[in-house]
Amino acid sequence: MPFSSLNQNLVEAWQRYQHPLVRQLAFAIGSPNILSHVPDELELIHRFELHYSQTWQQHLDHYHPRLEFLDQHPEELIKFVQQLKSTRLGLRFEMLVWFWLLDDVYHPYRLLGHSLQKIEGAKTLGELDFLLLNTDTGQIEHWEVALKYYLAEADFSLPHWYGLNRTDTLIRKMKHFTQKQFQFDEALQHPIQKRFCVLKGQLYLPTHHADQPIPSWINIERRLGLWGQYIPAAQHGFYRLQRHEWIYPQARPSSSAAIWWTDGLYKKLDSNDFYMYRNPVLIQHPSHKPL
Repeated sequence: MPFSSLNQNLVEAWQRYQHPLVRQLAFAIGSPNILSHVPDELELIHRFELHYSQTWQQHLDHYHPRLEFLDQHPEELIKFVQQLKSTRLGLRFEMLVWFWLLDDVYHPYRLLGHSLQKIEGAKTLGELDFLLLNTDTGQIEHWEVALKYYLAEADFSLPHWYGLNRTDTLIRKMKHFTQKQFQFDEALQHPIQKRFCVLKGQLYLPTHHADQPIPSWINIERRLGLWGQYIPAAQHGFYRLQRHEWIYPQARPSSSAAIWWTDGLYKKLDSNDFYMYRNPVLIQHPSHKPL
């Protein structure tokens, strides 16, 4: 299936920035959630919401002056992210969201707490990513943030989206949100009035049947990728992304077109098409069949 038929009329304003970390920050703020709404088939124990795509676009628009400055003077952002010693992309994403939330001149949220542990006696009940006061509504909000990459299989229904580790599934993550992460009614002596899941990253459709119907809860206002187990033809010019570029790639290709292919995320040299290659065997061109 051609990539061009998957992603039409997308707004991806984070591409205007040049510094790699600023591009990632802009993506963390402005990209829509990978889901448009909570799937109806998910049994909700503790209710939560997802922000509208337009909300994230507005946040990015308001933050544009700051991003322009950081693009020329990124030292503050670099120093902030360097506090993170882990290489996990999810934690890097959380740091970027945290940096933005601390810049409360540009948005209506006042940060009340981050990484708040809830403890009962000797038992840790859980942790809240962010506790916020929405100064527009006056309500206390609990946000959980996650960066996820899921590959669709079978009929694209909720149980059939798998992470690169097959025990990490979309349905398992959604159940964890509603059963565990959003269980708390208060934090720091504030009653929690709204609960939001910030779920970003990318979803990938299988190349062999990417044209089947997509569930309504998949957000098509953001880019979808493809995944497969064959190597695209060399003339398509895919190159392998560095791990931190999975959040968002650098403005210029970080490597040349791939010759030897291993498991990982690849991007076209001349477009924003993404391909997740999954095969345990190291294979060299020529390709098996064109993409």
